Amino acid sequence: MDAFASGHAPAGDAPTGIGAPLIDTHGRVHRDLRISLTDRCSLRCTYCMPEQGNEWLARTSILTLDEIERIARLAAADGITTFRLTGGEPLLRNDIVEVVRRLAAITGPAGAPVEIAMTTNGIRLPELLPGLIEAGLNRLNISIDTLRRDRFHELTRRDRLDDVLEGIAAAAASALRPLKLNAVAMRDVNDDELVDLVEFAIAHDAQMRFIEQMPLDAGHTWDRSRMVTQDEILAALAERWTLAPVPGRGGAPAARWTLDGGPHSVGVIASVTAPFCGDCDRLRLTADGQLRNCLFSTTEYDVLPILRDGRGDEAVDAGIDGMLRSCVRGKLPGHAINDPSFLQPARGMNAIGG
Repeated sequence: MDAFASGHAPAGDAPTGIGAPLIDTHGRVHRDLRISLTDRCSLRCTYCMPEQGNEWLARTSILTLDEIERIARLAAADGITTFRLTGGEPLLRNDIVEVVRRLAAITGPAGAPVEIAMTTNGIRLPELLPGLIEAGLNRLNISIDTLRRDRFHELTRRDRLDDVLEGIAAAAASALRPLKLNAVAMRDVNDDELVDLVEFAIAHDAQMRFIEQMPLDAGHTWDRSRMVTQDEILAALAERWTLAPVPGRGGAPAARWTLDGGPHSVGVIASVTAPFCGDCDRLRLTADGQLRNCLFSTTEYDVLPILRDGRGDEAVDAGIDGMLRSCVRGKLPGHAINDPSFLQPARGMNAIGG
């Protein structure tokens, strides 16, 4: 396996110019771009955004379909192979099917098609999923933190559990695999449902993935001591199943364990207690055109003025490519959540993109 295929490049000056791989100063080769389509959402999850008083992004600042496609095309030329569509809630975007169609038509330098994934709350999937699949959607992650109606209402401030369950059922009935269900593990909120959630996922031929709660809430009330850790999650599941680690994680955010030898497995994204920064191959693009090299970054790289300054196509493309490379070069070795100097990003999760 060569260095690029392994996710790390040799030390030294990274190549530049459209078509060169996106390599940071720590040798990490970037292949994943998470594209937030909107900061708006049909739910108001407590760990993500306030119930009221949200300051939404100005509609004039939201990237258009043509602008998203342009950035994605250049990113693919530079070696990005996966685009994950996020929000807010990406299915609230009226042109979501066309977004998928345009991005799915992009190919990389060797002519291989890119992969299109999406993270959603699932509420609009029953009506939109056939069109999304026809347009080229490859993979789905659906968020569901609890199976109990009262808890769902309290956690999301909306009575939409039935809608989410219908969305999951629609996804399970489709050919999209692997299908992943995401839950943020929260103490005294849903930590007594971990086994129930895994059993629910298995019944829908899906992989359950638990996420350690991260300091991305709009109210900045995150308390590390209250967090449900990866070790606690695994201990709870080990009372029901025999767990065995799955090797070959690579740059994936979730470590996985088989359940009773397989075929089913569970994943844990332990960004706080077991960070995977050393193999991170992801960049992020916010709905208003800010490139971010880390979920927890306090620095953003503004692509919007380059897109809209009226220069010729060649100059705009070169400017976008240069901004992608500046973003990658500015990437730190890790997010430093466990360092006393850590500062929580000013944006909430809904405005950064999942």
